[in-house]
Amino acid sequence: MRTSSAFFVLALAGALSTFQPAHACTGITLASQDSTTIVARTIEWGGSDLNSQYVIVPRGYTQQSYIPGGGKGMAFTARYGYVGFAVEQKDFVAEGVNEAGLSAGLFYFPNYGQYEAYDERRKNSSIADLQLVSLILGECATLDEVKEKVEETHVIAIDPRASTVHWRFTDAEGKQLVLEIVGGKANFYENPLGVLTNSPGLEWQLTNLNNYVNLFPGSAPAQTLGSAKLASFGAGSGFLGIPGDVTPPSRFVRAAFYQATAPRQATAEKTVLQAFQILNNFDIPVGVEFEAGKIPADIPSATQWTSATDMKHRVIYFRTMYNSEIRSIRLSDIDFSKVAYQAVPLDEVKSQPIRALSIR
Repeated sequence: MRTSSAFFVLALAGALSTFQPAHACTGITLASQDSTTIVARTIEWGGSDLNSQYVIVPRGYTQQSYIPGGGKGMAFTARYGYVGFAVEQKDFVAEGVNEAGLSAGLFYFPNYGQYEAYDERRKNSSIADLQLVSLILGECATLDEVKEKVEETHVIAIDPRASTVHWRFTDAEGKQLVLEIVGGKANFYENPLGVLTNSPGLEWQLTNLNNYVNLFPGSAPAQTLGSAKLASFGAGSGFLGIPGDVTPPSRFVRAAFYQATAPRQATAEKTVLQAFQILNNFDIPVGVEFEAGKIPADIPSATQWTSATDMKHRVIYFRTMYNSEIRSIRLSDIDFSKVAYQAVPLDEVKSQPIRALSIR
């Protein structure tokens, strides 16, 4: 690993720690009538353009972990080919799916996670947190294998100033686990709803849903208050009181209720489109997260990209802040025994295409 790369990673970690409020991700999970699981999510970062790329990783491709100080950490070789979306650096895959039907993604988890301290004696089994998705997608086919791999690996931070993350893993049948490392200990939780945001942890978020037991789809019935007649101003009053801000607990509540009340679609593709529609509600406009006059980046949205993965058919879809057209990559079209490693920008042109209609 070149020294310049090490300095870059340390500088990146410092930058990520500086813009802590801009970390936001929202994940949902839907199922179609034809028994296909769709995992979908957003990724937000208002501090700069993440210069995101899609990566195509063939079987047999070897990577090496970054470690503190810029040395060489563990080497790992992909048993399974996979497609992922990387942020800032092609090695930092934030979301992806492999040919075995396993999905993995990281979500920022500031102030609640804590990895074990880096030990130089364990460098050959230590991996940077932002590279764990790559390790898992390349080496695991099942959730049990994910647990085993995490147990034998030391997940570390490149720079202690940077935010910690937690992870979501989903198998082809739709079973899902969340990994949170707290106090240096790896904790796996089953995720019954398939919803994930950021801090606090998953168990707290699920408990917090009890505060919204009064919410229901549809409209509240009319009633009388003394001699006054009360009725809804419009549709959807059953959800009156659902939180609308962009904090992680509020986004978790909103995602849980929007997901749970969404009608099940007939096909996987229709469910993918439904996922994108639901996640429209979680786009974060630039300017919300920072003080007036202190917006650090000239980007069109803090929601830099949104993805959805068809677990049954191994298709990953995405759209970006620069182009709302939904694009897809079908893993069955890729020969992972022959394809070369690729890292390609999600947007070759960073501008929303606009098609002018010709009226005659």
